[in-house]
Amino acid sequence: MNSTGKAGDFVFLLLFAFIFIFPISADPIPDDEYYPDEDYFLSDEFLSDEGLLIYEIPHFIYELRSFDELFPGLSQSQKARVFSTEGLKQSFGKDGAPIMLPNPDSGIDILSSVMKKDPSHIIEVLTVVPYGQKELDILDIYNALGRIDDIKNHSVYIRDRDVHIFTETTRLESAVHRVPVSDPPPRDTLPLSETMHLRFREIYLGNLFLRGDLSHSLYGISFDITNFRDVYYFFIPIMRAERLSIVIYLEPVKDGVLIYCMSGFYLPGFIADRVNLTQDINNRVTVLLSWIIEGLRKQESLAVEDERKIFSFMQTGEGIETE
Repeated sequence: MNSTGKAGDFVFLLLFAFIFIFPISADPIPDDEYYPDEDYFLSDEFLSDEGLLIYEIPHFIYELRSFDELFPGLSQSQKARVFSTEGLKQSFGKDGAPIMLPNPDSGIDILSSVMKKDPSHIIEVLTVVPYGQKELDILDIYNALGRIDDIKNHSVYIRDRDVHIFTETTRLESAVHRVPVSDPPPRDTLPLSETMHLRFREIYLGNLFLRGDLSHSLYGISFDITNFRDVYYFFIPIMRAERLSIVIYLEPVKDGVLIYCMSGFYLPGFIADRVNLTQDINNRVTVLLSWIIEGLRKQESLAVEDERKIFSFMQTGEGIETE
């Protein structure tokens, strides 16, 4: 055999040893010495059975932030209203300014999204829903936002009486095929994003056709709602498609679940002078907040019940149903 053939054999043996022998003989890494970095979890993507791109967020990759850290500029009286049942609310025109701006370093910016619609009227709301028996996470919030059918069960106090503004709230198959579909069951994993098409039938404006876009960051989840069809009042168009923007940001913080909402809409001057749509939109935002808070309470009750079943199973071996 010539020298070239011997050199080739030697290289092959080295590659064989490197690929197969060295890994087998290497010492395994102890579990307590292996700490994947944060980027590993955020890029670890999978396809669900439905074809949605999903991943689970481990609870230990970040710490809950505090309300004061996110909104440090509020007065004591404003902060007291944030933690009240009504929350802190304000409405202003296009020449006004918000009072509930978050810390620039927080990564929270829903005002920019609303202002892209060039609104003539803006409503801002800020509240914190205290935890009860258990802290909630982003997946709990996502599942709370999934119960669209429950919105119609919530009322608002108008002229000395409770009024159910929405008589029907349902998902639609799509913007083109506006066929009602049921809410899906709660998920065990968090999708990267989701778009839902909705129809709200209400007592004053008839059918509202809305598009809701859900997305999330490391700390919170955003629900961006707009109208994908014109809004009519007694057959008169009062708001063109894509001119309504309701952005709701939710984040589990140390003090509870933060709900930060900014609503913007455009009305021509001659309509704004005749229709008090600011109060009307405010009433609808109030209904949405009531629905979200109830959904969070339901998620908390479900989580506590699951923990009770697991504890019972560990103690007695009974209490968890299996298929």
